[in-house]
Amino acid sequence: MMRSRSSRPGIAGTAMTTPHFLLLFTAMLVAAAGNTALQSVMPAIGREIGIADFWVAVAYTWSAVLWVALAPYWARVSDHRGRKRLILLGLGGFIISMTLCGLALAAGLGGLIGGAATFILFAAFRAIYGSLGCATPSATQAYLASRTRRSARVNALSSLASSFGLGTIIGPAIAPMFVLPFIGLPGPLFGFALIGIAVFAAIALGLPDDTKGRRAGRGAAMSYPSMASPVTGASVVAATAPRVPKLKWRDSRIRPWILAGVAAGHAQAGTLTCIGFFVIDRLAIAPAGSEQPISIVMIAGAGAGLAAQWGLIPRLGLGPRPLILWGAIIAAAGLVATMLATNLYGIVIGFALSSLGFGFTRPGFTAGASLAVPLHEQGGVAGVITAANGIAFVAAPAVGMALYQADERLPFAASALLLLVLIGWGRSRLA
Repeated sequence: MMRSRSSRPGIAGTAMTTPHFLLLFTAMLVAAAGNTALQSVMPAIGREIGIADFWVAVAYTWSAVLWVALAPYWARVSDHRGRKRLILLGLGGFIISMTLCGLALAAGLGGLIGGAATFILFAAFRAIYGSLGCATPSATQAYLASRTRRSARVNALSSLASSFGLGTIIGPAIAPMFVLPFIGLPGPLFGFALIGIAVFAAIALGLPDDTKGRRAGRGAAMSYPSMASPVTGASVVAATAPRVPKLKWRDSRIRPWILAGVAAGHAQAGTLTCIGFFVIDRLAIAPAGSEQPISIVMIAGAGAGLAAQWGLIPRLGLGPRPLILWGAIIAAAGLVATMLATNLYGIVIGFALSSLGFGFTRPGFTAGASLAVPLHEQGGVAGVITAANGIAFVAAPAVGMALYQADERLPFAASALLLLVLIGWGRSRLA
């Protein structure tokens, strides 16, 4: 019996069932899951070693700064070099970084090196992930685009991008399973490094080489894989839209929407950095053993954010302006509830509520900016949106932790105030 075109290997007409798509999906998933798993144990590790919370945040977010700076470069390289090679390059950076970071943290927890040396090494090793890991998303997008019919390309790329959102739930969910007696808190780093090695081998052996007879296909930079950078579809648009001159964020048509996105992004990134420390301090628990309640809070937040984007928004049918305004109201209420919570249940409810609100604001500003320009400029505006999604990681985590050291309630109060300012400003400026 003659096979249809959509059933051939590499054709994504039925992308979710093809082995090659699953390999690409897993490459994206493992990076997002490993990143958020690390995020769930870093507060406890920092407290155990005795490093000030501020420096823990700075060391962790350094890789995010490199990701934002270098992701566009790898997106361009993926258009001209072998995409499989770049996928493996990004995965290799993830594996090496997680392994070396795990060894540095294990040495610090074991008293073999001092706390300052531990986090200097950690920051240096995380730089490997930030600088190389961002090659994987753009290369996987370009590979899938080149093997997918034009009519199915948007759906296939959207399915691929959803791996980042799924990873933000899976990472914290399974991180406590790797905190084993013989390795302790660095266990999740080694666990995800091993998973990364398995994925690397599967892609090296199972994904066809694309250096010969390469078809057209383009990748696009994606935001740093974190709960504060959920999937918005901007990178999918950037990967499928025609090439046009670079659009400036100062363009008056999109500037209000981008400013709204940056404001909401800073509010979320600043509090996300503090939430693990807040759980430890508010519940008065020892750092060792805190990974489970921190993971519960992070899973609730990630689940609420994805529920907003994948469930509520399609059913409510709200436009960009109400998505931003109502999302900011909900997020501000959630941040206040988190700040006032006195037990794990209250923190979970408050953080989930704030994440639900942020799950509205990001698609809101993405859609608003996209609708503000004509079809031939969609690729350009998608690039600006992706940059706006990542720029909050440059300063907000450090500012949030500086406020936290003054008072554990300040980051949540400051972020809620920022959202209230956004609401007042957005009512008149967002058309």
